[in-house]
Amino acid sequence: MPIHDQGYRHYTGERTLHGRGWWVIARAGMLERLRERRFLGLLLLAWSLFVVRAVQLYFGETIARAVFFAPSERTFQLFLDQQRLFVFFITIYAGAGLIASDRQSHALQIYLSRPITRNDYIAGKLMTLAIFLVGVTWVPAMLLLVLQVLFSGSLAFVADHPRLVPAITAASALQVALAAVTMVALSSVSASRRFAAILYAAIAIFAGAIAAVLRASTGNAGWVLVSPANTLLVVNDAIFGGSSESAVPLAVAVGVLAAIFAACIVILERRVRAVDVVA
Repeated sequence: MPIHDQGYRHYTGERTLHGRGWWVIARAGMLERLRERRFLGLLLLAWSLFVVRAVQLYFGETIARAVFFAPSERTFQLFLDQQRLFVFFITIYAGAGLIASDRQSHALQIYLSRPITRNDYIAGKLMTLAIFLVGVTWVPAMLLLVLQVLFSGSLAFVADHPRLVPAITAASALQVALAAVTMVALSSVSASRRFAAILYAAIAIFAGAIAAVLRASTGNAGWVLVSPANTLLVVNDAIFGGSSESAVPLAVAVGVLAAIFAACIVILERRVRAVDVVA
């Protein structure tokens, strides 16, 4: 029986994506980090402040004279603000090489040549970092609230502060989103994870220092917007219903954060693609 060579025929069937490509990437990234003892030690260190706050809550609820340790909405806001240091180190450690390492090893083209969309790839990288950051912000903050209920033996504190849970969730989500999106965008700029880490550190540290110097020299509180971290504090004050020390309007601070997110999205759209075009 003769065999006729029909050559290549394009597949005309229907391709069905399962929509779980982002989770495969996220899971692989998380498992890779969790195999490193130094990173596990950093995660444990990030929970040290939770232990301190838990002890304070215990004293505040069980010892009548320990009024100084009595919980309030400000207690949970301060906890999230103090966790920024650990968010900074975890973001650099786990996020600097998320895309930079793939660019260095030319794995980005392999990822996007498979039935994985660019959105799946970016979402997977963002989720890799975001899950770790949620684990040191929202999770311990909510556990502190649970401990307060257990130590007090009633839900009176939660009932008296109905906006506390939404405030913790909103502040944590904003903190995690800002760190994750910024770091992943910077990681896509270069094939060097060290360069990406330096860029993030420059934005997180030096921008705050420059804002402080300009504010002190000019007396204009608007310079706080130069630092994304300080701008985030302004928004967090509004979320928890406190009065910010800055004279910057909330709408302006929100606009600055929105501009940062938009810039990061543009960077990711331009830098994450299957083919690098060399001019």
